[in-house]
Amino acid sequence: MFENIREDWQAHQRLFNRHGFYIMVIYRFGRWRYTIKPRMLRMPFSLLYEWLKFFSVSCLGAEIPCEVVLGRRFVIEHVGAIVVSGAATFGDDCIIRQGVTVGLRHTGDLRCPRIGNRVDIGAGAKLLGGITIGDDAAIGANAVVLTDVPAGCAAVGIPAKIIPRKHAPTEQPQ
Repeated sequence: MFENIREDWQAHQRLFNRHGFYIMVIYRFGRWRYTIKPRMLRMPFSLLYEWLKFFSVSCLGAEIPCEVVLGRRFVIEHVGAIVVSGAATFGDDCIIRQGVTVGLRHTGDLRCPRIGNRVDIGAGAKLLGGITIGDDAAIGANAVVLTDVPAGCAAVGIPAKIIPRKHAPTEQPQ
């Protein structure tokens, strides 16, 4: 837990005013409490986690339950109206912003998005259903993603269209 928190601290530029870091500490604590095997010993930590989760949702505006699988160095750029379903998975070095929803597409269909490594999710984006977002993909602001996004591509629009991602040139022109 502490190694993950140290990496989250560095990923949030070591700034105390980054609310995303506090959300990550609450999430990491929630995951860690499951490592306490005797239920009676775990109960006070679970109660504390429930209070912290309430604070995270009410004051910080992010609902990220500890059942979500988040990779290392997960960054929340801006907080507010972030909702992630407990069955979603994220790879390492992902970035999300305010207004992002990652979850179910239909009531009763429990499939959730699987998000690869180094995925950048823009403000207000919605990723819904049993989709896969490949490594190094970008999701545009306010995009509604209902289909898979291949690695290295971008998804923009409503509903999202898949386009090749423009990368910075490797060589500078002379």
